[in-house]
Amino acid sequence: MKKLALLNTSILTNDGEYSLRTITLEEAQALVQAQSDNLDSAIGHESTAQIMTTLLGADVAVNRQMFAQEVGQTALVFKLNGRPPEGKILTAEEIEKIGYKWQVLERRA
Repeated sequence: MKKLALLNTSILTNDGEYSLRTITLEEAQALVQAQSDNLDSAIGHESTAQIMTTLLGADVAVNRQMFAQEVGQTALVFKLNGRPPEGKILTAEEIEKIGYKWQVLERRA
């Protein structure tokens, strides 16, 4: 089984066919719990990892990696509702203020 990727934006890392849909926090929690020992974090900022850890009830590691989504791989996306100022590292409180949504990004081909 391919690892569940954890992303902090919806980004297409390879050519291919993708689907993207918004889900609830409860659906995001269930997805992570079902694969809690099979996660591939590409979360590059500590504050984002902290808030995701709290909301999802699973350890989300900080991991600044070059992520490339594979065919058949699912990614859980933590998408901010706004764009922070360039170079700004947000606190958990600032992330909450901006707001966010959960999305599932699947690479089909």
